Amino acid sequence: MRRTHLQAGSMKVFVINLARRRDRRAAMTAQMLSLKMPFETVSALDAAAVSDGWIARHFTTAGPLGRLSKGDQCCSLSHRKAWFTFLANGAPYAAFFEDDVVLDPAAPRLLGDLSWLPAGIDVLKLEHFGPQSQRVLVGERSEIGRGRSIAPILSRHTGAAAYILSRRAAIALLAAERWEVPVDHLLFNPNVSAMAVKLKPYQLLPTIARQTFDGVSDIKHWRIAGNRFCPGLIQRELVRAYYELRLLPRQIVQVLSGHAKLVRVANNDAVVATAAPSAPSLLHQRGAA
Repeated sequence: MRRTHLQAGSMKVFVINLARRRDRRAAMTAQMLSLKMPFETVSALDAAAVSDGWIARHFTTAGPLGRLSKGDQCCSLSHRKAWFTFLANGAPYAAFFEDDVVLDPAAPRLLGDLSWLPAGIDVLKLEHFGPQSQRVLVGERSEIGRGRSIAPILSRHTGAAAYILSRRAAIALLAAERWEVPVDHLLFNPNVSAMAVKLKPYQLLPTIARQTFDGVSDIKHWRIAGNRFCPGLIQRELVRAYYELRLLPRQIVQVLSGHAKLVRVANNDAVVATAAPSAPSLLHQRGAA
């Protein structure tokens, strides 16, 4: 498929960081400095400091995934805040990173020159989420050079730790008054998100970002509190199962007809530690410590 491409130019980079996680901000700052990637920090919303009433204005009481935890809601609204910041600066595209990602050395080259990005693509996922063997259903792949390609995402590939948005996508996302699902499902799960179907997100192959798991999640305890066994939990899981399976017949047809393929999205050359790198160790790699 022939596509027109954007003119050369870099994109704005935003890092979403919870103010009390100074450790993550220091590590992310050191990593970005080592890669020579300018960025702007967006302060995340703290679930411990935001009222339930304020959050209720932005989310439905239930959706395809059931009632969302307060931590997931605040995480999602933090991305929303970053999108507003993006639209205020006039850039045509922006990259968004959560503060616990590790980036491939190729990231500066890709994000520093937009000429490889085909016009008309509004959402591009830069990360691999899930196990190393994770496979995602994608459509026709388009080579972008530098050993990479992009392809439309046709099945769930959640996680919102690294992605690119166009201004058009940000405007569409911010037009929604209330959300039913968390931000990663909103962007990258067509099974439960009409917005994902509308925006037609693409996947970068292989990826340039991987979220670390340092064992210190800021939203996990909120999820645990909402997952206590009760009749409502059973109902929620049944509803989730329905939404996750409802596109399966169409996806099977796409595979059998040759219009889609299950592919591994992991970057085999990337080695991500199970713990986030410390700021001193990253600074040492730059010769600054």
